[in-house]
Amino acid sequence: MTAQRWMWIAWPAFLVAAVLEMIVFAMIDPSDLHWFGSPLELSRPAVYTLAFFTFWLVAMVSSALTTLLSMSPFEVNRCPVPQDQRPQDCAKNGSCG
Repeated sequence: MTAQRWMWIAWPAFLVAAVLEMIVFAMIDPSDLHWFGSPLELSRPAVYTLAFFTFWLVAMVSSALTTLLSMSPFEVNRCPVPQDQRPQDCAKNGSCG
């Protein structure tokens, strides 16, 4: 995957994570959070950081799926190995590879 495609995934996901962080923590106080019935033993900045990276990861998965689905069949099925360096039993060794 090219660096440009990684930026198509990471940058929008970063922006979405930032907006989600602002919306969620405008309504929720990190000190009020509980995990399986017990209060979190994390500081506020730790909760903000973990939440941001969680939001970013989820948004990156969404953006990556969108990028994958926007690829043509040729891009998805293309063999990265040059034809003269492919093993003899490679299915893409034919003239259409």
